Amino acid sequence: MRVYAAEDVHARLPWPKLVAALEQVVASGATAPLRHAHALSASDSLLLMPAWDDRLIVTKLVTVMPGAPHTVQATLLVLDRASGQPLACLDGEAVTLRRTAAVSALAALRLARPDAQRLLLVGTGRLAPWMARAHCALRPGLKQVDVWGRNPLAAVALAAELGREGLPARAVSDLPAAAHAADIVCCATTARAPVALGAWLRPGTHLDLVGAFRADMREVDDAAVLRATIVVDSLPGALAEAGDLVQPIRAGVLARERVATDLAALLRAPLPAAAAGADLTLFKSVGMAVQDLAAAHAVLADTWP
Repeated sequence: MRVYAAEDVHARLPWPKLVAALEQVVASGATAPLRHAHALSASDSLLLMPAWDDRLIVTKLVTVMPGAPHTVQATLLVLDRASGQPLACLDGEAVTLRRTAAVSALAALRLARPDAQRLLLVGTGRLAPWMARAHCALRPGLKQVDVWGRNPLAAVALAAELGREGLPARAVSDLPAAAHAADIVCCATTARAPVALGAWLRPGTHLDLVGAFRADMREVDDAAVLRATIVVDSLPGALAEAGDLVQPIRAGVLARERVATDLAALLRAPLPAAAAGADLTLFKSVGMAVQDLAAAHAVLADTWP
């Protein structure tokens, strides 16, 4: 069994290769049960995320331990579907960072306007730079990346890091103005209350939401959700866990039927799915093991038949 450290995973998942694997595996309808969550204690949790197709089985093991030096740690185990033989062990954080960003950028290719030039990145955490890298890699027409964070110094530092990589990034302090000017607003936060409001957004803006992975979290308000054509990565996952959708549905503000479709159906569409004249488009990602399965296929492509 081969072990792939974080640097190996990143090296084996260039954006075009990863996106091609996602398009193939996600659209094919691989099997991915809802994640299993187990309480280890009052504060510590163990998550199990399985998925499989006719070639591979993957299970991502995630520990969430707020008192540990590293709160979240993850490992991805890859097995041969025919024999059950263990094939590889991958650094789970590297897989998660890379595939999460690639999924959002892939959805934006179908949902955002083709002439989008300005990206607003809301959030400065571990995932944020990967979101900017993926969007810029898949959409070379982006001419500006605005970075906003609750900590202005963190926004400045992240913009400088992206700038050193050649991305057109700058830190911004006026969030409403930056949101109004943006063509794509990407939120990657742990916010419990909305950080981006519908009143700020111009018609034609695309919202890419990757935070708010629990029902008690939110990144956008009801006004934004009600204006949007909504696509999710996983219907069962989003309708159980995505606070941006769960909360307005439970409150009777948003009809369940307004959640238009999922990523697999979007990728099977013969034409880009952005509706002409749509007010807003919204892609909500909560993460699903099929995306880990796609990443595993891409990592092992050169070493396993």
